[in-house]
Amino acid sequence: MSFASLGLNEALVRAVTELGYTEPTPIQTQAIPAILSGGDLMAGAQTGTGKTAGFTLPILQRLTETPREGAPRIRALILTPTRELAAQVEESVRNYGKHVKLKSLVIFGGVAINPQIDKLKKKPDILVATPGRLLDHASQGTVDLSGVEILVLDEADRMLDMGFIHDIKKVLALLPEKRQNLLFSATFSDDIKALADKLLDKPALIEVARRNATADSIAQKVHPVDRDKKRQLLTHLIKQHNWFQVLVFTRTKHGANRLAEQLCKEDVPALAIHGNKSQGARTRALSEFKAGTLQVLVATDIAARGIDIDELPHVVNYELPNVPEDYVHRIGRTGRAGAEGEAISLVCVDELKLLTDIEKLIKRDLPKQVIEGFEPDPHAKPEPIQLRSGQRQQQRNPRQGGGRGQGQQQAQGQGEARAQDGQRQQQSRKQRQGQGQGGGQGQQNQGQRGNQQQGRKQGQGQGQGQQQPRGQQGKGRGQQQQQSQGQGQGGNRGTRNGNVEHRGKDTSMWDERQPASNENTPVSSLFGMPPRRSTGRHH
Repeated sequence: MSFASLGLNEALVRAVTELGYTEPTPIQTQAIPAILSGGDLMAGAQTGTGKTAGFTLPILQRLTETPREGAPRIRALILTPTRELAAQVEESVRNYGKHVKLKSLVIFGGVAINPQIDKLKKKPDILVATPGRLLDHASQGTVDLSGVEILVLDEADRMLDMGFIHDIKKVLALLPEKRQNLLFSATFSDDIKALADKLLDKPALIEVARRNATADSIAQKVHPVDRDKKRQLLTHLIKQHNWFQVLVFTRTKHGANRLAEQLCKEDVPALAIHGNKSQGARTRALSEFKAGTLQVLVATDIAARGIDIDELPHVVNYELPNVPEDYVHRIGRTGRAGAEGEAISLVCVDELKLLTDIEKLIKRDLPKQVIEGFEPDPHAKPEPIQLRSGQRQQQRNPRQGGGRGQGQQQAQGQGEARAQDGQRQQQSRKQRQGQGQGGGQGQQNQGQRGNQQQGRKQGQGQGQGQQQPRGQQGKGRGQQQQQSQGQGQGGNRGTRNGNVEHRGKDTSMWDERQPASNENTPVSSLFGMPPRRSTGRHH
């Protein structure tokens, strides 16, 4: 079957042919005629099956065949959960539509809004956007959605996972009631079904593969290993098999940074991308990785829906995801469009329950292979993942593990544990010298301007080292002292502490929302800008 046989016009078929595609994929074969008919659609397909072209091509044809009426306006709106996916979809719109007279634009957070405002004034026909930044423009009156004829929710399940349901409802309120609605999702859940029931009107239902299934072209394997030997095993596999273009997933941003640094020390070129990285840094890292000049890209789940690389050979789950569905999306970066790929998971004793949940979801047992020299300790006992994988767990809830332990975790999360330890040791020596003096310690230090605040705190509670182990009594003062010290030791640390404090107050500054994987990030820290108004969102 050819693309022309699906009802596409000559200009679109020519563009597809120039891109090297001759036969449509199963999702394209079913979705393109359904969308051309003008009805609503709910489509489920594995990632990497060509669903972007499945809705982009018929949208371009429908808008071409039906000239706009009246003043120029946005006629098609495509919503995506992440910046990378938005940019990828808009690039596809331009590539497939290069022989038709339609304009497209992509908008997302993390970059300046004014250039987007200028481009919106030119009234593009097709707008690709993340929900938060779209609402940002709507609140400023810089975007008009009253003329939208076609709405696409791409990766709808991911948008719900990231907490976009309320934003989606706000966007729907800005659209005309009469429109064509298209919902695409790699996985199905009760929440997706509920959204489809409210959004779609007698939709056509397309499923080209079993729900939550993984592609047969992906060779999946599990390597059991002790938690402390994962990095060495990863380096061993990369060097022994001479792997290039390896996409490695970690559970946290801090873990991604640390792993990338360790790989570089082992002469394995690696970069990390996650929500704390600026959009420019993320774009550059992806470009180098796609070009093959970067050997390893370490990512959090934020990248699982936005990386589209032809024939990506290797995906490694350095840490299993907390949500089983994320495993499907992670390994879906390889084995795309029928190409072969390999998905390796390094699993320690702590993650056996997560592995069981994944196997239950995909309805298959993953083969296990122990690598010689990295045999796991059969007597190892599991540890709580949240206590190991993210020191930020305690950061997000100051009441848990307060005092000295919390201070250590904040310092580790900021990459400065060594400096903090040195400070505590110095403070401890001073406290032992002045222990029992109580308020007199503060009196003695009043004449020393640099130690005035520390002396006053020691006089109140006989030092941070004594207050914190008592739990609630000195916890507040200890935490305040840790933060004040951090803000005075270099711009980087001060910014991070400021962001942790700010995150509980203004969710509008968050980059992408991923409650399960802790991907929320204040965007102001990425660009050194003061916080924007409290009603906006950076998406």
